[in-house]
Amino acid sequence: MKFSDYDSIYFLGIGGIGMSALARWFKHKGLRIAGYDKTPTPLTHELIEEGMELHFEDNMAFIPGYITREKTLVIFTPAIPKDHAEFNYLRDQDFSILKRSEVLGLISKDYYTIAVAGTHGKTTTSSMIAHILKTAGKDMVALLGGITTNYDSNLVMNGQVNSNTIVVAEADEFDRSFLRLHPNNAVVTSADADHLDIYGDHKTMLEAYREFIGQIEAKGSLAIHHSVASLADKNQGIHVKTYGLDQGQFFAGNVKANSGFFSFDFIGGSQKIDSIQLGVPGFHNVENAIAAILATRQLQIDDRTIREALASFKGVKRRFEYVFNKNGCVYVDDYAHHPAEIEAFLKSLKAMYADSKVTVVFQPHLFTRTRDFTDGFAQSLSLADELVLLDIYPARELPIPGVTSEMIFSKITSPVKIKTSKKDLLSTLDTMHIEVLATVGAGDIDLFVKPIRKMLSRKYEG
Repeated sequence: MKFSDYDSIYFLGIGGIGMSALARWFKHKGLRIAGYDKTPTPLTHELIEEGMELHFEDNMAFIPGYITREKTLVIFTPAIPKDHAEFNYLRDQDFSILKRSEVLGLISKDYYTIAVAGTHGKTTTSSMIAHILKTAGKDMVALLGGITTNYDSNLVMNGQVNSNTIVVAEADEFDRSFLRLHPNNAVVTSADADHLDIYGDHKTMLEAYREFIGQIEAKGSLAIHHSVASLADKNQGIHVKTYGLDQGQFFAGNVKANSGFFSFDFIGGSQKIDSIQLGVPGFHNVENAIAAILATRQLQIDDRTIREALASFKGVKRRFEYVFNKNGCVYVDDYAHHPAEIEAFLKSLKAMYADSKVTVVFQPHLFTRTRDFTDGFAQSLSLADELVLLDIYPARELPIPGVTSEMIFSKITSPVKIKTSKKDLLSTLDTMHIEVLATVGAGDIDLFVKPIRKMLSRKYEG
């Protein structure tokens, strides 16, 4: 299949963070873009303003007339249900239909590709890599799973698309999507148990990661976190480097914290980059930066450029994102939705504000994930001084009998714990004295960010 055979792309699920990045990529290449999504959002509004035709009702009548079997490629997300009317119509009409992961796989075969895999850390590490490449002036395109603060987009580009273009892509383990990729250069940040509704058990998921590593092109390179380095043990013909905060072949030395932000030295063997200033907070982001350095050093990017890029990197929306910070009240929003992510986030937050009370609002994401990791969620969330727990956000899933957020709530050991509904969340927070507040989760909790900021402004700005 050649993308040049088509003059238009039709997306089913165009409002997803990964799908919208692909839509922007093909729009940049001059194709006509249209699509369906279930719900309008600020992101879909941006896509419309960029010249794409979107609708929000599953109805064939809304498919534009230029969407034809001969000249249109249809791309869909696995979140589209099997009874979706438009999907079934397009399939029955014999349109060319691919999953998003299949499209990324085809792109990775056409360009030098850096793929970042891991149950957490993918988006920030990919965004750091993209920012370093763009700062270095490389011809590049990054298809990201989050909105970078530097560029206010999930598509980052530099230069013209040509044979020298470097593609940065997130390698998503959900639905085994990353097995479509054949990268030249890869990162594996972590491999904690997740998506057990897909894999069944952690062992099977780890085998998929081994398979992904096995698809790295011959003589390619892999930066892998020391905790999962054994996944690469059987691989021959690729260059493997392990990393970590203070373990692995490459690590951080002389780590210093200043108001939550870090400086460190990049160290490994005879290699060293002194005094790197990191523009985003969190111990975990020091690790992400080390992975990004390893990936970009393969492309002979000099130390000065790496220092400059990491110092000016402003992070990713909903990844340790500061929303409010005035008069002794701090509010941070984060996408963490796995126990390991939550633990890393809260440990960094509590280290940064050791003398303050930390209040966490958490919305569990998926019934299966809640069922599979109840104990892990309870343990990580109990790091909070006060916990406000919402109901489970179902996303693509139907309810599972007996699986509710009460499973987590009953095991929380925080001094204060409150269970509330989305309807009552703002009034609940309004009655509390806030010192450091964090909203955490991957569902629709982000819809409360602006209302909470407004409430905090009223209370703490006077």
